[in-house]
Amino acid sequence: MPNFFTPVELTDKDYSIISDYIQKNVGIRMPEGKKVMMQSRLASRLRALGMHSYEEYLNFVFNKDTSGQELIFMTNALTTNKTDFFREADHFETMANIVLPDLTEKGHRTIHLWSSASSSGEEPYTLAIVMSEYMRTHSKSFSDFSILGSDISTEVLDKAVNAVYTEADVSGIPLEMKRRYFLRNKDKEQHTVRIKPELRAKCSFQRLNLMDSSWEIPAKFEIIFCRNVLIYFDKPTQEKIIKHLLYHLIPGGYLFLGHSETVFSMDLPLKTVGPTAYRKEIC
Repeated sequence: MPNFFTPVELTDKDYSIISDYIQKNVGIRMPEGKKVMMQSRLASRLRALGMHSYEEYLNFVFNKDTSGQELIFMTNALTTNKTDFFREADHFETMANIVLPDLTEKGHRTIHLWSSASSSGEEPYTLAIVMSEYMRTHSKSFSDFSILGSDISTEVLDKAVNAVYTEADVSGIPLEMKRRYFLRNKDKEQHTVRIKPELRAKCSFQRLNLMDSSWEIPAKFEIIFCRNVLIYFDKPTQEKIIKHLLYHLIPGGYLFLGHSETVFSMDLPLKTVGPTAYRKEIC
């Protein structure tokens, strides 16, 4: 009899069922080489539920759990979230040197930004810092901004809302900037910092699956970031998602993709303004 706390090996059949679901509903391709990773990450869910076979687990996920909560837990476990503060820094230089001056000149007084794959919050809080720094250093600027962060994983969204990071996470941020926007933990042995309340107040977070046919989000944004998530989708799905993003971007607004992502060969109303940075053309 298998050890209660040691799930049996994930079978090829069960792996195929899970990977097909993830690709169809999340868009992430899971080749055969991901089988060990999948088994390792889902083992904790089996333990939490007191199960010792993946067949039993899948029966629960797809047939017995009417709440759908375990599907979210399973998705959380299998989606990889890698992010850093000021990742792909030239995007933020493009914002400060091109995007924000342009939007200010066109009379936008409140800027709405969307980090559509926000993970644990580093990207939206970086955007909040960039916006705050621009307002601080430019007398002629916009008067306010708001940032929406969304992700498919509720686990990383909880971390984003909490806004607590290790000192190592913020080690690349200049000291003066850290003093303006972060609070050190009073318990120095914890080696953590937290985004200041006034910056957290500019950011809101919600769960969203980019593969869904419709998104319950505010209608329009001036700036949308969708970085390093499209690489997991096939080309037709990438184009479909970008078109959906552009629906929520104002004419003349700006879209940022990851440096390894491209709109080449896609029929999109976009003009390049920097490395994987685009302005939506006004039709």
